[in-house]
Amino acid sequence: MKKIVLAEDNLASRELLCEFLGSWGFEVTTAADGREALHRIRETLPDLVVCDIQMPVLDGYALVRALREDTQFATLPVIALTAFAMLGDKEKTLASGFDGYQSKPINSEALRAEINRLLEPGKPTTGSANSHRS
Repeated sequence: MKKIVLAEDNLASRELLCEFLGSWGFEVTTAADGREALHRIRETLPDLVVCDIQMPVLDGYALVRALREDTQFATLPVIALTAFAMLGDKEKTLASGFDGYQSKPINSEALRAEINRLLEPGKPTTGSANSHRS
């Protein structure tokens, strides 16, 4: 079973996303802010992270920066969730280190397709059990 860390500060959004992800067969670990997400990522070694951009303590941009600077998680797929959906926001988000982008309100089919794209068979992910351990 693939593991996902879901970082989202809004409780209602976190519960809804957790429901979607769980129903799709993923083991989900949640975090309410970026610092907690970093802890959960190091603890669970997920296959993918779904991360809100606007979070307290450590925002999504700071979280993805920290992951990209850590050789253990430098290629861990991270999908940004954001209410920023203006022209250029997607490009800015992807240029900052995220692998995927989903604007809010979340379209569950689009999110699922993005997750499947990033976890497609044969695509190496840092979250696979062997890639985190030497």
